[in-house]
Amino acid sequence: MSTTTPIIQIKDLHKEFRIGFWRKRVHAVRGLSLEVHPGEIFGFLGPNGAGKTTTIKMLMGLIFPSSGEANLFGAPAHDVRAKARVGFLPEHPYFYEYLTGSEFLDFYSRLFGLSSSIRPTRVERLLEQVGLSHARDIPLRKYSKGMIQRVGIAQALINDPDLVVLDEPMSGLDPLGRKEVRDIIFNLKDQGKTVFLSSHILQDVEMICDRVAILIKGQLRKLGTLSELLGELKEHEIELTVSGIPSLTNDQLRSMSKRVVIPGDRLTVVLSENDIQEAIQLVLREGGRIEALAPQKGTLEDLFVQQVQSPNAD
Repeated sequence: MSTTTPIIQIKDLHKEFRIGFWRKRVHAVRGLSLEVHPGEIFGFLGPNGAGKTTTIKMLMGLIFPSSGEANLFGAPAHDVRAKARVGFLPEHPYFYEYLTGSEFLDFYSRLFGLSSSIRPTRVERLLEQVGLSHARDIPLRKYSKGMIQRVGIAQALINDPDLVVLDEPMSGLDPLGRKEVRDIIFNLKDQGKTVFLSSHILQDVEMICDRVAILIKGQLRKLGTLSELLGELKEHEIELTVSGIPSLTNDQLRSMSKRVVIPGDRLTVVLSENDIQEAIQLVLREGGRIEALAPQKGTLEDLFVQQVQSPNAD
């Protein structure tokens, strides 16, 4: 890995809250340590209540840690110079819905102190980058959910940041909207920017992230590249496709299978390793044909569920 200064560096980070009448202690983040390196798309994963948003708030300087360090570009997260290099889209942003897309971005560019000579060009470039040039004069209240997410990403880029932090940017989007956001994130990587991404949509994370971290109850459970982490999963299922078998054999295979992918004359089932030999022998004995046999590799979803359900999750 690169020896350059990490974009994000978290060391033994803790965050404790006191809630309720009795001021009960709640440990939202416990001993978290990780680094995010320049130019990578980093996925930050965990179930609800895992401490993801709390960690992001500490990185953004919105709340302070109980102990430990949260650094951006080698400086404390609350350092104003470090913050100036960050773009941020929170999970539940509030935008002024009566502003048009161009007015909204111009407003944020003023907050960043961009000059009047720069603002119009920057706004138009960002609207084009997120595919909203056609909606520049439409009030935000008339934007779809996907359009709101895209204009939110545009505001996170208004200062041309080196680090872009996106908290659940694909939440509530349809497949087309998710693809549009994925394309924007890929484009940011192509520009050399670092993206720190929190998401519940594991299929999208698996498609775009270079490395991921899995947080369970405030503690780091897994960290690494997708190939490293998914390599830990055993290929314990096999997909079998057969044809030319009688209905009785079809029923027997279905009863043995963990799930049926394609029912009918050309049957595709998923079997455990322990059952595959018996299934093949059954098909061949009845005069059927083996059309395909393929091991099923583990997915990020498999790994995530495994970690959440692990006895060590507590």
